[in-house]
Amino acid sequence: MKAPSCNTMLIRIIVILIAVNSFNSAASTGKSQACSSDSYPTVKVGADRLFSEFAYLIEGRKLALVTNHTGRLADGTHLADTLFNYPYSELIVLFGMHFNIRTNDYSLAMDKEKDIDPETGLPKYSLYGSQHKPTAEMLKDVEVIVFDIQEVGARFYEHINILGFVMEAAAENDIEIIVLDRPNPITGLRMDGFITDDEFLFGFGSFGKVPVIHGMTMGELARLYNGENMLRGGLHAKLHVIEMLGWERSMWYDHTGLKWIKPSPNLPRPESVLAYTGTCLFEGLNISAGRGTEKPFQYIGAPWIDNNHVVSLLNNLGLKGVVFDTLSFIPKKMSFHSRNPYLAGEVCNGIYVRIVDRDLFEPYKTGIAMIWAIHKLHPDKMEWDERVMNRLVATRSLEKMILGGADVSEIFLSWQQELSEFKEMSKPYLIY
Repeated sequence: MKAPSCNTMLIRIIVILIAVNSFNSAASTGKSQACSSDSYPTVKVGADRLFSEFAYLIEGRKLALVTNHTGRLADGTHLADTLFNYPYSELIVLFGMHFNIRTNDYSLAMDKEKDIDPETGLPKYSLYGSQHKPTAEMLKDVEVIVFDIQEVGARFYEHINILGFVMEAAAENDIEIIVLDRPNPITGLRMDGFITDDEFLFGFGSFGKVPVIHGMTMGELARLYNGENMLRGGLHAKLHVIEMLGWERSMWYDHTGLKWIKPSPNLPRPESVLAYTGTCLFEGLNISAGRGTEKPFQYIGAPWIDNNHVVSLLNNLGLKGVVFDTLSFIPKKMSFHSRNPYLAGEVCNGIYVRIVDRDLFEPYKTGIAMIWAIHKLHPDKMEWDERVMNRLVATRSLEKMILGGADVSEIFLSWQQELSEFKEMSKPYLIY
């Protein structure tokens, strides 16, 4: 491994000074340079700052990379390839999720815990299966872990929980961790839903005491995990967060100028992600969440649902930013599926979650209201998968209230006190 020459270091210092001066000049006018009256600024994510202003964090170090197919630089290059070819550090091991680091195709998902990345020849471990936390053996000789994953804004989407496990592993093995920040695609203004009950802490869908819709970025969550002592054993990771430039909490993903990369095949567009943060709850019921349709997580249904009455009941609740329509759909296996989706080939009486104002829309309350309405009309037909629902909701309160006949407004109120406390507690960790 070569050390950077004096000339190389001088050039980097000059580039950094120019960048800082340019950014400060833009800030003094109250606008990003890329911003105009009729366009949004292009956001610069943490990954695109790693090899310039923050190169000192990795130079001369042996690295592990935790990422997936979203870990790409502005030019489209995968971060694994850039780090592997970077002459001033040494990438020695990779950690991926379900989708094999470079793809989100279910048919190409990792089918074993350890593999070899064909592009780099490096060992690659999956943190999606039974092993969520890297072991000391996996991290042998690693000095710095680089973490770069685009998350979706929901606690039960596994990536923010993997972050917690990786931070624990870093702390246990005296390894530094760098979190490369990316936008929260549904803005950083939303926080909603149940806070994780102690019973379900450190699960795959509920690492910390965080609401279902957490309203934070990955970097902010990393700061929260450290600052609020959420790592087990009183551990604190040696954490570096490389912040974004140009991102504001009010920004939707399509305001950032960044290319949309589907986090999952069933989340084809940002609108799908927004709905998903509420309607993913149907994965724990005997009801299709729309996998295998053109609008997953917006088409919800089952053959036994009286969708006309359900839609009427829901529309009368006056939920914000959404209108419910009836439709019929048949889930089918898509090319990217490794198996048939739930209720494949069956005609489902469906409910279309039509988002009419995304700024007003409250996805988690919408998902809860839909479960409440379907159970109210079909109490003997709706089946509750406790294992799945406990992962998604991380409390037993919802099941008790739904099955006990609680009013929907009572359910909404049940998490408000804890949510208010979380909002106050999280403020010191917000970056943007």
